Order: sequence, then C-alpha cells, then structure tokens
Amino acid sequence: MKRQRHNAVGFLICAVVLLLTCPLFAQAVPQVVLLHLRDTIQPVSEGYLSRGLAQAAGLHANAVLIEMDTPGGMLESTRAIVHDILASPVPVIVYVAPSGARAGSAGFFILEAADIAAMALGTNAGAAHPVVMGGKLDDEMKRKLENDTTAFLRSYVSRRGRNTDAAQDAVLNSKSYTEREAEQLKLIDLVAPSNTALLDALDGRSVTRFDGSTVVLHTRNAHLVTVDTTLREEILDRMMNPNLAVLVLVIGGLLIYLEFNVPGTIIPGALGTLLLLLALFSLNLLPVRYTSLLLIVAAFVLMLLEAKFGGHGVLAAAGIICLVLGLLTLVAGPVPEMRVSVGTAVAAGIAFGAITTFLVRLAWRARRNKSLMGPEALIGSIAIAQEALGPRGQVMVHGELWFAESPEPVEAGERVRVCNVRGLTLLVERVPEGKSVTN
Repeated sequence: MKRQRHNAVGFLICAVVLLLTCPLFAQAVPQVVLLHLRDTIQPVSEGYLSRGLAQAAGLHANAVLIEMDTPGGMLESTRAIVHDILASPVPVIVYVAPSGARAGSAGFFILEAADIAAMALGTNAGAAHPVVMGGKLDDEMKRKLENDTTAFLRSYVSRRGRNTDAAQDAVLNSKSYTEREAEQLKLIDLVAPSNTALLDALDGRSVTRFDGSTVVLHTRNAHLVTVDTTLREEILDRMMNPNLAVLVLVIGGLLIYLEFNVPGTIIPGALGTLLLLLALFSLNLLPVRYTSLLLIVAAFVLMLLEAKFGGHGVLAAAGIICLVLGLLTLVAGPVPEMRVSVGTAVAAGIAFGAITTFLVRLAWRARRNKSLMGPEALIGSIAIAQEALGPRGQVMVHGELWFAESPEPVEAGERVRVCNVRGLTLLVERVPEGKSVTN
C-alpha cells in the first residue's frame, strides 16, 4: 500500500514538472515574422507592412524580417512605413534579397530605418533623389525639397549609428551602392547569402532600439511566420498598376457608351460602371495630373465636334493626339513602374479615340435621320397629282400615295410641292410649268 502511494506521489510530481517545463520548451523556439515587399512603395504596400508589424507585436515575436525588392515609390507612403518601423515594439530587420534585388529610391529610406539593415549578394541600394510629381521645380523649391528629404533621412540614420554622409549622398547625388560598398560605408550591418544565414548570424547580437533601449536578438533556428497578402490587398495592388488602371478606365467608358447607344441591354452599362469605379478608385490612390485630365476632356470635345460638323478627320486626329498625351502623362509616378507606358497610352488612345469617333458619328447621323422620318420628311418634296385636286385628291410622292389638298385647282399629272402636313393629309401647291425644281 505504501509502495503504491509513493508511486502515485512520484507520478504527480513528474506531471507537475512536465506542465511547468512545457511552456519553457515552447518558448525556446524563437519566432520571426516574415514580410515580403516586392512591389512599389504605395498605399497598398504601406497597409500590408503596417498589418504585418502589428501582427508581429501581437505574437510577441523575436523579430520582424522584411525581405525587400523595390524600385521605389511614393514619399508619403515611405514616411508612414518608416514611422511604423521606428515605432515597432519588435526589432525590425530589412533584408534586400534575393540576388538581383534592389532597394531603390524609397526603398533606401526603409532600409536605413531598420534596426538591422542587411543585403544579399548581388544586390544594390540607393538612387534616392526625390522626384517631383507633376512637373519641374525652380532651384529654390528644389533645394527646399532636397533639404526636407535629407533632414528626414538624417533624423533616424544618425541614431542608428550609420554613415550619414553616404546616406545623404544617395539622396543629393542619386548615388547607388552595391552590397559590399554599402557594408564598407556602414550603411548596412552585414551581407548574408540567405534568410537562414542572416538569422543565424544575428543570433545573440545586441541591438539598440530607436528609443535607446537594448535588445538581444534570438534568431537561430527561428520559426518563420509568413504574413501573406489578403485578397483585398492583391486586388488593390493590381489596380495600383497605372497601365491596368488606364485600360480599365477606357474599357469601362466604352461599355457605358455602348449602353447609351443600345439602351436596355443593361449588362454593358452595369459592367462599364463597375470598371469605371474601379479605375477611378485606383487613380485616386495614384498621383494624378489634373492638367492631363483637361487634355482628356478636350479630346472628347474634339471628337464630338468631328462627329457633328465633320472636319475631314482633322478634329478627330487632334482629339486622338490629345487623348494619347493625356493618358501618357495622367499618372505622375516618382518611378517608371508607377507611370503609364508609351505603348499603353498610344494603343489605348488610338483605339478608344477611333471607336469613340465612329460611334459618335453613327449616333449623330441616327439622330439627324430620326428627325426626317414620317410625314414631316416629305415637306419640300415634289409630288405628281394622280387625279385632279379640287381641292382634295391623291398624289404620288416617293412612290407612295397620299391624300393632298391644294388652295388652287390642280389637274391630274401636274407636279405639286409639299408645303406642310396636317395629320395624314399633305398641303401642296402647284409648281408652274417650266420651273426647275429639286426633289
């Protein structure tokens, strides 16, 4: 009996020890949240990174690893991302990877904001001079923009203990650095060939956070928690492509115009409205030149004038040129990836302009012909009296028999002109013999 009691007590002690040590074993495996930034810097990527940093804070992760490959993007979104990185309670590692990747323009600002800045072999960073959206600035405004941008960069680069002069050179002189040059100039902390090698190299390293606190990284054999983009972010990210936004805008406009020309079809109008709203939503997130919108409006006006008055194609050609220029300069992106390509602008402008001119001309002709239908279309026509009008009788006009009245007697076979219409009766007058007439 005593032996059984001792066995039960020993079992209970072992169970308690296991329960107490299991959390310790679970906590022994570090967690690193992995984010992928392989796009331009814009509101959608800004929202994705903000969500990922918030998720890392909720998991109490050991670190956040941002794997980056970007040509750059919008300065407003860059400022917001830098703010989120500096305020993150979890240490942030920005890693320019894989080989061939770059941290261009706005990406350089994000790289320098990280607690740990790293690059893979065969990568580059820099060329961060601010690009003015919407035109050129005079020298004074250019200096103000450069001073503001470099001050923003210095505000956190110096606290990270990195080379402020080399960082400013990337802004003022568009200097770009390879991974080895960046490491030698102390713009980054290390070069690593892979995620695993990077996390192993950082294990046990002491990091001074932006607020002055010190954290020791535990990243060896870490469990990577990948944060994927949501369906909403995927759709919005596709719509942030200015070429796609322009094509959707053009197709939506044509479908709506088709609905107006063929009322009652419903489907083209509904689909066109949806596409048009999607295009306007995406353009609202992009830097749009309003002068380009004026060019697009002028293009529509010229096409309408061509359809109404007929300019032997000159007005239509001028409208198409305005449309192509308007589409080409519509989005004033800071990097080429955020601008409408020449091919897209020319193809969409010529196609949309030609189709619109053709459809508007058909609609205008149909409207004009509609007013000439029915008895009113006979006014001014020449008819032949089939019988004597005294004052009422039948006449032949355009191969049709009509009842007609004349204020003066008309013999059968004489020609009369239709002056007016009263109901279904034509009011005519006799055409004197020998007088030339046109029908």
